Amino acid sequence: MSLLESDENTPLLRGDITSDGDADRSRWRSIRVMYFTMFLSSVGKKHIDESADASFLGWVVAAYSLGQMVASPLFGLWSNHRPRQEPLVCSIFINVSANIYYTYVYLPPSYNKIHMLLARTFVGIGAGNVAVVRSYVAGATSLKERTSAMANLSACQALGFILGPALQAALSFFGETGVSVNVIQLRVNMYTAPALLAACFGVINILLVILVLREHFVDDHGQLIRAINYTPEERVDVAPEVEGDIDQIAVFTSNVLFFVILFIFAVFETISTPLSMDMFAWTRKEAVFYNGIILAAIGFESILVFLVVKVVSARLVYGILILVIGFFFPTLILNNTLPTIRLAPTPPSNTSLEPTGCPSEQTWCLFTPVIHVAQYITSDILIGVGYPTCNVMSYTLYSKILGPKPQGVYMGWLTASGSGARTLGPVFVSHVYTILGPRWTFSVICGIVLAAVVLLSAMYKRLIAFSVRHGRIDD
Repeated sequence: MSLLESDENTPLLRGDITSDGDADRSRWRSIRVMYFTMFLSSVGKKHIDESADASFLGWVVAAYSLGQMVASPLFGLWSNHRPRQEPLVCSIFINVSANIYYTYVYLPPSYNKIHMLLARTFVGIGAGNVAVVRSYVAGATSLKERTSAMANLSACQALGFILGPALQAALSFFGETGVSVNVIQLRVNMYTAPALLAACFGVINILLVILVLREHFVDDHGQLIRAINYTPEERVDVAPEVEGDIDQIAVFTSNVLFFVILFIFAVFETISTPLSMDMFAWTRKEAVFYNGIILAAIGFESILVFLVVKVVSARLVYGILILVIGFFFPTLILNNTLPTIRLAPTPPSNTSLEPTGCPSEQTWCLFTPVIHVAQYITSDILIGVGYPTCNVMSYTLYSKILGPKPQGVYMGWLTASGSGARTLGPVFVSHVYTILGPRWTFSVICGIVLAAVVLLSAMYKRLIAFSVRHGRIDD
């Protein structure tokens, strides 16, 4: 008897499918729920009280990444052995609770920053469901569908990164004072409103996961089979054990490459504000505004790249090479003009004007030629093409290397490696850029990316799909 059929002694359960057409529709409805979950996970990442000092903001950003890094493998392990509704509902509930917690951090008379830090940590833990989302989509799609589905996931993630700051800007009309709801001691202002909105969307997400999401698992050809983690009490059917082992060297290589890709993008995000202030003598407000526009444009550019990757046979190495060019371009010396030197670290007491230029305590400012705005924007455009290509192809290739084996834990480790990279990126910038300057920073990054190209070239023949490696399908 087929796994998709039932006899009189085996009643169909909620989520069991009676026809291939119904199964396919249910499968794609479930995948779209995963798209929505990924979108919300990235939207909720940005709302932070910018009134906190810069050093503490660094800890707040790191807390999110560390929480996600710890939680991702655990949720992945959970999803390997139980229906994926369970870790998804749990993680989204943690996210909702953390956002509500964030709205009340002003209440305690002391240690408010500690409460903010804990809230952001729990938001990061909730975002650990990214591993479950990607493992679900990988298991519910054939090899032919995988690249397109992963590109859609990444596009939803990029859209969330774009709309996150946009939503915070749209809700800024509340102001810093906002309005108070005394009955529940709630203060709704420009910082808490995005968190409340994220909590409301999280509740909707939980309902979709419970009511719409079903367990689906297909083989590399797209044939439906029963998922190995779907074991209702009335029947304990599991898919037959898949013969063949996962190439652990290929898995390790993929994690290293993904770490490098996320690390260099974290450096790019972190360095944009101080670099533009030092090179172009922008004020902090101007730097945040102009770089916000640039990052939003890169976000839309990324979505276009994701759509192109779906229909074009892209390769990971192409994206990495574009990144090399993107980071190498600012190192070119096109003239010998030095940046404006900021001699005083603080403005005079009789004026409110913010000092601009490259601070004199950064000794490299005295001899490093400026980077032209055109160089900077060209570099941004190239990185905006290279990064999304690397991102989607990394996830797609990784899922194909894992094959029909349970992918929850493996996807958890991949997400954790990316979170670790996003944690270390700002640390790298704060040390290398501040002490040695932009050209050393970009040169080191180029060296790291070239090392990744060498690693990719050396392991190229091992980075193949599980079914191809075991001779079940042609490459």
